[in-house]
Amino acid sequence: MSSSLQYFLLAFSLFSISQAAVPASKTFKFVNEGEFGDYIVEYGANYRVLDIYTFPFQLCFFNTTPNNYSLGLRMGTVRSESQMRWVWEANRNNPVGENATFSLEQNGNLVLAEANGHVVWQTNTSNKGVVGFKLLPNGNMVLHDSKGKFIWQSFKEPTDTLLVGQELHINGPTYLTSRPYTSSGHYSYFLHLEFQRLVLWNFNNTENTGPKVVVNVGDGMIEYMRFISNRKTNALRFEYKSNKYTTIKTSTYGARTLSRPKFNTTLTYFRLDTDGNLKAYTYDTRKEAGSWKVTYALYK
Repeated sequence: MSSSLQYFLLAFSLFSISQAAVPASKTFKFVNEGEFGDYIVEYGANYRVLDIYTFPFQLCFFNTTPNNYSLGLRMGTVRSESQMRWVWEANRNNPVGENATFSLEQNGNLVLAEANGHVVWQTNTSNKGVVGFKLLPNGNMVLHDSKGKFIWQSFKEPTDTLLVGQELHINGPTYLTSRPYTSSGHYSYFLHLEFQRLVLWNFNNTENTGPKVVVNVGDGMIEYMRFISNRKTNALRFEYKSNKYTTIKTSTYGARTLSRPKFNTTLTYFRLDTDGNLKAYTYDTRKEAGSWKVTYALYK
């Protein structure tokens, strides 16, 4: 293939991507206004639901202090009196106020902005071929192109929670961060994927207590660590891939089982709590009004 033809094809490809746009019928703009929801949710928050819903997930504006809102993804069901849980936040450390907007623009950018237009959070996906937005059944929110390829996904921007199928990856994201907790001081906890291990770090204002090793793969270098619910056994576990580099690259696949609950664990999330504990919470549907159960805890 001649260099001129290669240049033409590259230029045509880039031109085609730049011309791709979200159809007007697929764009949206939600305003943070109106009445609050009626149900009990985590942190005792007030919330306003958005029309973005795939069972059991729904996007909302929520706050725990007046006029300080996060855009969050809620997991739960209104059949239950148990709390609905927040499993993802766009702007946890940069709240917005009343009449803030959340919009998918025709250029493919997903934007959270204050009422005056000041952008607080965005996906930086303008003119990158995005044609639509989806909230998938596993809780992953994605911007995709015309071939279904993900241009952006919320699974790549975790906060303190992993959903089933979500992973930490050596090329990013590599860590979870707990929500701020203030009592006798400000404590922060980090779950970090390092080269050969998954470790929990405890940092506060006065001391560093050192790491707690959660998973160690030995002499391999971890590529990813994925949170999984086994459909056949209900086992909750971390599956991982590690690589060794000698004269050739060899890959090893392994898993560490966290727990084996005696009921369906499909609706589970893995959380780095504010007290530094690692827990898995599973929605138990065995009764008409189900409830959240702790199905794994690092510290009992």
